[in-house]
Amino acid sequence: MTRQDGWALLTEFNKEPFHLHHGVTVEGVMRWFARELGYGDQEEFWGNVGLLHDIDFELWPEEHCVKAQNLLAERGADPALIHAVVSHGWGMTGADVKPEHEMEKVLFATDELTGLIGAAALMRPSKSCTDMELKSLKKKFKDKKFAAGCSREVILQGAELLGWDLDALLERTLTAMAADENRVHSLCGE
Repeated sequence: MTRQDGWALLTEFNKEPFHLHHGVTVEGVMRWFARELGYGDQEEFWGNVGLLHDIDFELWPEEHCVKAQNLLAERGADPALIHAVVSHGWGMTGADVKPEHEMEKVLFATDELTGLIGAAALMRPSKSCTDMELKSLKKKFKDKKFAAGCSREVILQGAELLGWDLDALLERTLTAMAADENRVHSLCGE
């Protein structure tokens, strides 16, 4: 599946700018981690997993990750892509597929975190994460009222799955988002 194929599939089931922005953000984070962790030859695959991870959420939030299996299988998606997409809902959805591959663990750990970082960026005068420091992000992470919909438990569980401490996960994800911010805004027409 090419990136263009992934985008066409995502936009078939998602129209809300927020959901499209989130998909493109997670795609960029996954591409960054593919390069960073030595999987550069799989960057397109990692990116497509990030792009498509919430393919079913806008239309079928109660069936999140369950419906995705069917949508992706019906369109001939690689079983590895389907497994990876579904695994990000481990313990949270009816499709209880544990993240096994390092890529799946990265997706599980960063999905909620990208939302937290994005919300923190919007609170900054620059509206950007490019000038955000780790200590500022850590403060937002500790404030349970801030971006309350972003599960700190899942982020912590993701760091544990990867064998990273929380600071490493926060810093690396912040770096990934900052590195890709211009592309995300460009693709999302912002």
